Formats: sequence, C-alpha cells, structure tokens
Amino acid sequence: MPALLRAWPLSEPGVGKDDRGDLLVLGGSASTPGAALLAGLAALRAGAGKLAVATVGSAATALAVAVPEAQVVGLLEDEEGRIDPRAAAEVVDRAEAADAVLAGPGLEDPDRADALLAAVLPRLGVPVVLDALGTAYLTKRPDGLRHLHGRAVVTANPTELAHLAGQGECGTRQERLEAAAGVARRSGVVVLVGAEDKLVLDPAGRSWVVEGGGPGLGVSGSGDVQAGIVAGLLARGAEPAQAAVWGAYLHARAGERLAGSIGHVGYLARELPPVIPTVLGELI
Repeated sequence: MPALLRAWPLSEPGVGKDDRGDLLVLGGSASTPGAALLAGLAALRAGAGKLAVATVGSAATALAVAVPEAQVVGLLEDEEGRIDPRAAAEVVDRAEAADAVLAGPGLEDPDRADALLAAVLPRLGVPVVLDALGTAYLTKRPDGLRHLHGRAVVTANPTELAHLAGQGECGTRQERLEAAAGVARRSGVVVLVGAEDKLVLDPAGRSWVVEGGGPGLGVSGSGDVQAGIVAGLLARGAEPAQAAVWGAYLHARAGERLAGSIGHVGYLARELPPVIPTVLGELI
C-alpha cells in the first residue's frame, strides 16, 4: 500500500492556509458535539488549512473553546437538541466559502438527519463526504449526490452500508464488497466501508483493500476521525477515490502506532489525530 500511495501523491501543501483548503463540518447535537470536534481535528491533522464547524447553538461556545483553530457556527436547534432543518440556509451560505463539506458526524436521529441534509445537500456544489447517520439521506434518496458528478465520498460502517444497499447485513468481506460496489455504481459516489479491513469502491468499479488497523480502532469516535481525515484530504484537493484510500490507510496506520505504544485496545479516538502527521510524513 505505501508504494501505491507514493505513486498516487497528494498535492503539495503550499505555504499558506488558503492553499490547503477550507473544510466545513456539519454535525453534532447537544449530546454529541464531540463527533464534530474529532472530525475537525482529524481534518486539520491531515493537512486541511481552514476549518469551520456548523453545529447546535448550545454547543457552539464550548466547541469554539475546545478547538480554537476553528470557526464555529451556532445553528438553530430543535427541542431535542438537534440541528433544526430550518438552519439549512445558514449552512449553505457558509458552504459557499468551503472547498469541501463533511456532513453527518454526531447527527443522532436518521429521520432528522435526512430532513436536515435534504435541505442542504442538493444546494451544494462542492465535494462532499457523507458520514455516519448522514447516510440516511442517501438511503432514502439514492440519487441525492448525483449532482456532484462523482465528487462525493460515503464513509460507512457495515450496518450503515447494509441500509444503503437495502439488504439485511454485510457481515462478510464479499458481502461488503458487493454492497459497496452497488451503492457506488447506483449513487455515483466513492464508498469507504470499514470493518476488520477497509474497502474502497468507486463508481467505475475500481476497488482497494486497506488491511490492518487492529481492534483498537473499534471505539467510539474512531469513525468520525476517519471521516475527518478523508474530508481534510478532499479539501486539500485530492480526488474522491484518492482521499478515501489515503484516509483509510492513515486511519489504519495511526491505530497501529497507538497499539504499539499503548496496547491493542484501550486508546481513545482523540489520540488518533496527533499521530496522523507522522504517518503522512513517512509517505512523502
């Protein structure tokens, strides 16, 4: 895999933050603001130049203090502490300045996530990463990202992939391969699905397998970190398949690094982002 990635290099980072892209993360709720935080930190560690996070107003101040590198946009929220779909216009306005948008980390309810993203995603013209319960939007609207002409990545776990594919489960590698290939082809997106290994499929039928990572990556927040890495690379200018393959590899190797120093299990998702620049440096 390192040889493949070196032959498929990322763009040079440039000398200023504007050269490395502006990412908007849309996600979080009153009870899960940390998902957007983890994704945003991972994006910056992957080399994105500027970060904005759009989340519920009740969590905005705390998130802004926790991530002083980010612009935090506090959005209207409903009575259950979730982003209100009526905030869509504000999200779209901020997305006009972005080079990529990550939607989904920390969204709690599939129906509410779908309602929000249905009001936002069709109005975006920049590359998109759709993650976690944000995938409910594509489950209900398989053509919902077609207007981006292939400039979209879906990061999903096996359960989310099964919903996207309209099947009961994706327990084996072959089932995940077939399901991801079908979703990629039908929706015109790159699909990254993680389990004991990571699979990347694109609409043209190309596929990649990233092995390793270890059981320690099976922890709360780990998927948010992976989505953030992919989105950060996309904001930097990587093509969708490239961002997904590089992101999967960086996430896996970061897990292995922590396993070597801490143990195979027991490290936290928040400990993954600081390792990413080291792994990136080994590939340049």
